[in-house]
Amino acid sequence: MTPTAPLPKLPSWLAPRRGGAPEDAPFRTGALLAILDILVHHPDVPQGLLRDRLALQSAETAMIALGRPERAAQLRDEVHLARPGDTLGPGGTVFASFRTWARTPITAGPSGISPLGAAITALAGSDPADLPAATMAADSALAAALRWPHPLPLLSTSLRRADPDGAALHQALMNAGRQALILATDLTRRASHLASIAPKLRAKPSAQALWLFLTEDALSPTIALSPQIRHTATPMTDRAARRLCDRLCTLGAIRELTGRSAFRLYGL
Repeated sequence: MTPTAPLPKLPSWLAPRRGGAPEDAPFRTGALLAILDILVHHPDVPQGLLRDRLALQSAETAMIALGRPERAAQLRDEVHLARPGDTLGPGGTVFASFRTWARTPITAGPSGISPLGAAITALAGSDPADLPAATMAADSALAAALRWPHPLPLLSTSLRRADPDGAALHQALMNAGRQALILATDLTRRASHLASIAPKLRAKPSAQALWLFLTEDALSPTIALSPQIRHTATPMTDRAARRLCDRLCTLGAIRELTGRSAFRLYGL
């Protein structure tokens, strides 16, 4: 994959810092949103995978805020090792809801509305006891005001209460935006490498399997790739699926995410 344009970078004057005049916060936040606007429309960024990975971070943030013990690894296991018809626990249900929400197209909001003002209004109209719903509403309002095609989990990854003051909201958005840029840069590099090794794969269904790795946080070869590749009618045996994942790991295109010898999950 040859980049069509450089990915946006965070200028040094937007790097984390202490202090600063309170009136600088809206300017810095606006500058960051302008950079993120380039990111969400960049053709080389694996947008679906980025949102899926941020949805996992959002679910972990919600678990911490709610005082629950589940962290990213447990949430990933619960959702990606579940088979159709399985009942998810509380943590898995939250992660699954964030994933579904992040894949839902956004209807553009009316013009002339401040993106952060829209997010604040959405938070104010939400139930503060339901943090996942409140942060999803805020990020949806933000995306609609910016006319983004999908919500980008930002405040969902960083807010631990649904009624922050203005300074805390600006800081949360700045922190989340920086982390989203770092993650997007890493995933874009990995996606480029995955595309470069695609011609080396001989299995006919490999192209459809590779597409899944660009849209989902993690894949189980025995669930997502066999007996047929998810979202397709293409068959693949369990052995072929595991062999493909091992081959992709050897080529450095994907990683095994669990460190286990069984019930493995793979992803960029």
